[in-house]
Amino acid sequence: MPLYEHVFLARQDVSTQQVEALTKEYSTVIEDGGGKIGKTEYWGLRSLAYKIKKSRKAHYTLLNIDAPPAAVAEMERRMGISSDVLRWITIKVEAHETEPSVQMRRNDRDERGDRGERGGDRGGFRGGDRGGERGGFRGGGGGGYRGGGGGGYRGPREGSGAAPAGGTEGASTFRARPPRPARDSGSSTDQEG
Repeated sequence: MPLYEHVFLARQDVSTQQVEALTKEYSTVIEDGGGKIGKTEYWGLRSLAYKIKKSRKAHYTLLNIDAPPAAVAEMERRMGISSDVLRWITIKVEAHETEPSVQMRRNDRDERGDRGERGGDRGGFRGGDRGGERGGFRGGGGGGYRGGGGGGYRGPREGSGAAPAGGTEGASTFRARPPRPARDSGSSTDQEG
Protein backbone atom coordinates (compact mmCIF):
# COMPACT_ATOMS: atom_id res chain seq x y z
CA MET A 1 0.00 0.00 0.00
CA PRO A 2 1.14 3.58 -0.53
CA LEU A 3 2.65 5.56 2.33
CA TYR A 4 1.47 9.08 3.19
CA GLU A 5 2.37 11.85 5.59
CA HIS A 6 -0.70 13.85 6.53
CA VAL A 7 -0.83 17.10 8.54
CA PHE A 8 -4.06 18.80 9.51
CA LEU A 9 -4.73 22.11 11.25
CA ALA A 10 -7.59 22.40 13.74
CA ARG A 11 -9.14 25.69 14.87
CA GLN A 12 -7.54 27.48 17.81
CA ASP A 13 -10.88 27.49 19.68
CA VAL A 14 -10.99 23.72 20.12
CA SER A 15 -9.35 22.09 23.13
CA THR A 16 -6.51 19.58 23.05
CA GLN A 17 -8.97 16.80 23.96
CA GLN A 18 -11.12 17.70 20.95
CA VAL A 19 -8.03 17.58 18.71
CA GLU A 20 -7.27 14.10 20.09
CA ALA A 21 -10.87 13.08 19.35
CA LEU A 22 -10.53 14.35 15.77
CA THR A 23 -7.28 12.41 15.39
CA LYS A 24 -8.94 9.25 16.68
CA GLU A 25 -11.94 9.76 14.36
CA TYR A 26 -9.74 10.11 11.27
CA SER A 27 -7.58 7.16 12.36
CA THR A 28 -10.68 4.93 12.52
CA VAL A 29 -11.67 6.10 9.02
CA ILE A 30 -8.26 4.96 7.74
CA GLU A 31 -8.46 1.64 9.62
CA ASP A 32 -11.99 0.99 8.35
CA GLY A 33 -10.70 1.58 4.81
CA GLY A 34 -8.07 -1.14 5.19
CA GLY A 35 -5.09 0.98 6.23
CA LYS A 36 -3.18 1.69 9.39
CA ILE A 37 -1.68 4.67 11.20
CA GLY A 38 2.03 4.33 11.86
CA LYS A 39 2.81 7.37 14.00
CA THR A 40 0.80 10.27 15.37
CA GLU A 41 2.38 13.52 16.61
CA TYR A 42 0.62 16.50 18.13
CA TRP A 43 2.78 19.55 17.42
CA GLY A 44 0.77 21.93 19.57
CA LEU A 45 -0.93 25.28 19.12
CA ARG A 46 1.19 27.35 16.73
CA SER A 47 0.88 30.71 15.03
CA LEU A 48 -0.17 30.78 11.39
CA ALA A 49 1.65 32.79 8.75
CA TYR A 50 -1.66 34.46 7.82
CA LYS A 51 -5.26 34.34 9.02
CA ILE A 52 -7.28 31.32 7.93
CA LYS A 53 -11.04 31.58 8.55
CA LYS A 54 -10.44 34.36 11.12
CA SER A 55 -7.93 32.22 13.08
CA ARG A 56 -4.41 33.40 13.87
CA LYS A 57 -3.32 30.09 15.46
CA ALA A 58 -4.06 26.41 14.89
CA HIS A 59 -3.47 22.99 16.43
CA TYR A 60 -1.08 20.98 14.22
CA THR A 61 -1.19 17.16 14.04
CA LEU A 62 0.90 14.75 11.93
CA LEU A 63 -0.26 11.27 10.88
CA ASN A 64 1.91 8.68 9.14
CA ILE A 65 -0.54 6.67 7.04
CA ASP A 66 -0.19 3.31 5.28
CA ALA A 67 -3.50 2.98 3.43
CA PRO A 68 -5.13 2.64 0.01
CA PRO A 69 -5.95 5.93 -1.76
CA ALA A 70 -9.71 5.43 -1.27
CA ALA A 71 -9.34 5.48 2.53
CA VAL A 72 -7.27 8.67 2.37
CA ALA A 73 -9.83 10.27 0.06
CA GLU A 74 -12.63 9.42 2.52
CA MET A 75 -10.65 10.93 5.41
CA GLU A 76 -10.05 14.12 3.41
CA ARG A 77 -13.75 14.28 2.47
CA ARG A 78 -14.72 14.16 6.14
CA MET A 79 -12.14 16.83 6.97
CA GLY A 80 -13.70 19.07 4.34
CA ILE A 81 -17.09 18.71 6.02
CA SER A 82 -15.78 19.36 9.54
CA SER A 83 -15.89 22.96 10.74
CA ASP A 84 -13.05 22.30 13.20
CA VAL A 85 -10.43 21.54 10.52
CA LEU A 86 -8.96 24.61 8.81
CA ARG A 87 -6.49 23.01 6.37
CA TRP A 88 -4.78 19.71 5.63
CA ILE A 89 -2.11 18.36 3.34
CA THR A 90 -1.38 14.77 2.36
CA ILE A 91 1.96 13.89 0.77
CA LYS A 92 2.87 10.52 -0.71
CA VAL A 93 6.31 9.40 0.54
CA GLU A 94 8.67 6.51 -0.20
CA ALA A 95 9.26 5.65 3.48
CA HIS A 96 8.13 6.95 6.86
CA GLU A 97 10.63 8.43 9.28
CA THR A 98 11.05 6.28 12.37
CA GLU A 99 12.54 9.02 14.53
CA PRO A 100 10.60 12.07 15.77
CA SER A 101 9.82 14.70 13.15
CA VAL A 102 11.73 17.96 12.84
CA GLN A 103 8.92 19.81 14.65
CA MET A 104 9.09 17.48 17.65
CA ARG A 105 12.89 17.75 17.82
CA ARG A 106 12.57 21.54 17.75
CA ASN A 107 10.06 21.41 20.62
CA ASP A 108 12.42 19.26 22.66
CA ARG A 109 15.32 21.63 22.04
CA ASP A 110 13.21 24.66 23.02
CA GLU A 111 12.08 22.98 26.24
CA ARG A 112 15.67 22.17 27.23
CA GLY A 113 16.74 25.75 26.57
CA ASP A 114 19.43 24.60 24.15
CA ARG A 115 19.89 27.23 21.46
CA GLY A 116 22.37 25.26 19.37
CA GLU A 117 24.83 27.29 17.33
CA ARG A 118 23.34 30.64 18.31
CA GLY A 119 24.77 30.38 21.80
CA GLY A 120 21.52 31.16 23.56
CA ASP A 121 21.82 34.94 23.22
CA ARG A 122 18.81 36.48 21.54
CA GLY A 123 19.78 40.11 22.13
CA GLY A 124 18.85 42.91 19.77
CA PHE A 125 22.37 43.72 18.58
CA ARG A 126 24.05 41.67 15.92
CA GLY A 127 27.74 41.14 16.28
CA GLY A 128 30.34 39.87 13.93
CA ASP A 129 31.54 40.81 10.54
CA ARG A 130 28.96 40.05 7.87
CA GLY A 131 31.11 41.36 5.08
CA GLY A 132 30.81 44.40 2.88
CA GLU A 133 31.24 48.08 3.59
CA ARG A 134 27.70 48.91 4.60
CA GLY A 135 28.04 50.46 8.05
CA GLY A 136 25.11 52.36 9.46
CA PHE A 137 22.31 50.90 11.52
CA ARG A 138 21.95 47.43 9.94
CA GLY A 139 25.31 45.92 10.83
CA GLY A 140 27.70 44.58 8.26
CA GLY A 141 31.40 45.05 7.84
CA GLY A 142 31.29 48.76 8.58
CA GLY A 143 29.78 48.17 11.99
CA GLY A 144 27.56 50.90 13.30
CA TYR A 145 24.59 50.84 15.61
CA ARG A 146 23.94 47.08 15.46
CA GLY A 147 27.50 46.02 16.12
CA GLY A 148 29.98 44.69 13.69
CA GLY A 149 33.61 44.82 12.95
CA GLY A 150 34.71 48.36 12.31
CA GLY A 151 32.65 51.05 14.02
CA GLY A 152 30.27 53.53 12.43
CA TYR A 153 32.69 56.08 10.94
CA ARG A 154 34.17 55.11 7.58
CA GLY A 155 36.27 58.22 6.92
CA PRO A 156 35.97 60.76 4.15
CA ARG A 157 35.12 59.71 0.65
CA GLU A 158 37.83 59.85 -1.91
CA GLY A 159 38.01 63.12 -3.80
CA SER A 160 35.44 64.87 -1.61
CA GLY A 161 37.97 67.06 0.18
CA ALA A 162 36.05 66.59 3.42
CA ALA A 163 37.94 65.67 6.52
CA PRO A 164 36.76 65.29 10.07
CA ALA A 165 37.03 68.45 12.14
CA GLY A 166 40.32 68.57 14.01
CA GLY A 167 41.41 65.31 12.38
CA THR A 168 39.81 63.19 15.11
CA GLU A 169 38.50 59.82 14.27
CA GLY A 170 34.79 59.27 14.78
CA ALA A 171 33.80 62.84 13.94
CA SER A 172 30.85 63.63 11.72
CA THR A 173 31.21 63.79 7.95
CA PHE A 174 28.34 66.29 7.65
CA ARG A 175 28.86 68.90 4.94
CA ALA A 176 26.63 71.91 4.49
CA ARG A 177 24.74 72.16 1.23
CA PRO A 178 26.22 74.77 -1.11
CA PRO A 179 24.14 77.95 -1.34
CA ARG A 180 21.55 78.10 -4.09
CA PRO A 181 21.95 80.71 -6.80
CA ALA A 182 19.75 83.75 -6.27
CA ARG A 183 16.66 83.90 -8.44
CA ASP A 184 15.96 87.09 -10.32
CA SER A 185 12.45 88.16 -9.34
CA GLY A 186 12.14 90.55 -12.24
CA SER A 187 12.47 88.04 -15.08
CA SER A 188 9.95 88.08 -17.90
CA THR A 189 8.83 84.47 -17.35
CA ASP A 190 7.46 85.22 -13.87
CA GLN A 191 5.52 88.34 -14.82
CA GLU A 192 3.09 88.87 -17.60
CA GLY A 193 2.71 92.34 -18.89
